[in-house]
Amino acid sequence: MKLQKITGFLVALVFSVVCNAQKTESVITKKSERAPFESVVEQFADIKVLRYQIPVWENLTLKEQKLVYYLTQAGTSGRDIMWDQNYRHNLKIRAALEHIYTGFKGDITTEDWKNFEIYLKRVWFSNGIHHHYSNDKIKPDFLPAYFEELLKATNTNLSPTIAAILFNDLDNKKVNLDESKGLLKGSAINFYEKGITSKEVDEFYAKKKSPDAAKPYSFGLNSKLVHNKKGQLEEKVWKKKGMYGAAITKIIYWLEKAIGVAENQKQADALRLLVSYYKTGSLKTWDDYNIAWLAATEGNIDYINGFIEVYNDPLGYRGSYEGIVQIKDFEMSKKMEVVSQNAQWFEDHSPLLPQHKKKNVVGVSYKTIVVACEAGDASPSTPIGVNLPNADWIRATHGSKSVSLGNIIDSYSKASGKGRLEEFVNDEEEILLAKKYSEIGDKLHTSLHEVVGHASGQINAGVGTPKETLKSYASTLEEGRADLVALYYLYDPKIQELGLVDDWKKVGMESYDSYIRNGLMTQLIRLDLGADIEEAHMRNRQWVSAWVFEKGAKDNIIEKVTRDGKTYFNITNYEKLHDLFGQLLREVQRIKSEGDYNAGKNLVENYGVKVNQKLHAEVLERNKKFPSAPYSGFVNPVLVPKLDAKRNIISIEVTQPDSFAGQMLEYSKNYNFLPSEN
Repeated sequence: MKLQKITGFLVALVFSVVCNAQKTESVITKKSERAPFESVVEQFADIKVLRYQIPVWENLTLKEQKLVYYLTQAGTSGRDIMWDQNYRHNLKIRAALEHIYTGFKGDITTEDWKNFEIYLKRVWFSNGIHHHYSNDKIKPDFLPAYFEELLKATNTNLSPTIAAILFNDLDNKKVNLDESKGLLKGSAINFYEKGITSKEVDEFYAKKKSPDAAKPYSFGLNSKLVHNKKGQLEEKVWKKKGMYGAAITKIIYWLEKAIGVAENQKQADALRLLVSYYKTGSLKTWDDYNIAWLAATEGNIDYINGFIEVYNDPLGYRGSYEGIVQIKDFEMSKKMEVVSQNAQWFEDHSPLLPQHKKKNVVGVSYKTIVVACEAGDASPSTPIGVNLPNADWIRATHGSKSVSLGNIIDSYSKASGKGRLEEFVNDEEEILLAKKYSEIGDKLHTSLHEVVGHASGQINAGVGTPKETLKSYASTLEEGRADLVALYYLYDPKIQELGLVDDWKKVGMESYDSYIRNGLMTQLIRLDLGADIEEAHMRNRQWVSAWVFEKGAKDNIIEKVTRDGKTYFNITNYEKLHDLFGQLLREVQRIKSEGDYNAGKNLVENYGVKVNQKLHAEVLERNKKFPSAPYSGFVNPVLVPKLDAKRNIISIEVTQPDSFAGQMLEYSKNYNFLPSEN
């Protein structure tokens, strides 16, 4: 599970781990220790590209640095898997666009060429031709005729049929969640062969049974579903001798190098199981690996690698590839681990129905970490918090690991735009609260969301997994449930009793102000006028906010204020709002625990999808004066190994890429392991 947003107005999105460790002519590097550090690389369209630092690097031993290096190489080696997962033609299109970009000798001062550059950068940022957040196809701001000129001028090969896709309405949506259009028929994601229906998928997996019903396998997590020669459904498994085998072979190579420098036996054992999983594709081995990974809590280095989050599958089965390499932030982790130490208290005092509470919250670990590299589903757009594994039975029995991405949050903060807060807050009190308490409120929200939220609650005996019962609504309901846990306890004196804040009430007030403001209004800057909300996290922020707004209308708990033609939302009673969050949390947990599909669907569809078009137009108009882009993401630091005469690594230097384009071209050159069609 990922937290994609800082609860103030800092914009933080879904991220992946990719870090390049080779120096090529396509990248000019800057030493990371230069001052002042330049956080912003560039801005284009609705995107701002940032840098982040690795401040603890010099404190690591050479062995630890090698481990980080090998893990970053493993993560980056799978980069093109994500591209192909996102859309079946992405690798062909990227190769053509990059061939034009590096080979064009014509006039690069024209508006058409500038628009071509922006289009390519948008495609790079989204790991394909569909927007990383809205899932809509990115349409070029140049004509097909100009693209044809570029293809001819650079002698670039691209099928006319595929070239036309850039401009036509074919495969317009990467992930479609509108059931009336067909969840699979309307989705361009490359997880299912064209023509397969949701009904066929459900029937296919209904026949699959785990040896132990209490420990269900994550069926479909690591495969594409296709028709075989007999017309029957079968899985093309992502493994060494299966689909994506060339890239997975490289991942395995670097993971085996990492085993050789593991910090301890448990870490090495987990890595061996991950290698075995990539070789065999066994979902039993995947579960064994996750349990071993959870047990490997000692050491300074950790990682995420595999087919993890299912947000990109409209049916919730298949995991997108990602890799994250992380180094423990010792000081901040010590301050925040108190949350995980009190996870049982939070569960016991939650407003859930007694039968839906966990009697024993097991093994929740929480760390603030320093990201060393991101790839796949985590890059360039990145989350700020992660809680894994996703299998409910493993979380219930063995616990989970939660991390807050400290250096990512810091970079967002340093590069955040100014002025939006003042534009959308209701009054001066909100501004003062935000300036004093938003940073600690954001960090606590992340912590409570990941550690307590995702670990909370239990599914009733005999009820299927959320992907089986709640289907396309499972992801947004789970993220909203975790948000509600965080919101409920952000306005509780317990957080001050634990020494996490110096004024729980003001922290809670600021957190409620910012959440409602964002959920009902400011997040709309990310949408085009007229669009519905599709992304799971945006949906959950709206349905949570819209539900409490409606239910509190009788008592005017949240009042809608119109002043000088502008809309504001003002919380009049924080105690009653706290109670409403608790009521909604109880209901959402009931929906999950009982597998109540209809109630979950009604909650999301009635409150989380449709947008007030008049308010949306107003928000977009008010936002025009702010130059800062609504979406941000990152280039990765570059790890450069220095070798002795025997080619042994004697040191590793951290440098920074000079440009976004340079890093993207370098990745395509050095990590291009897959054929254009898989």
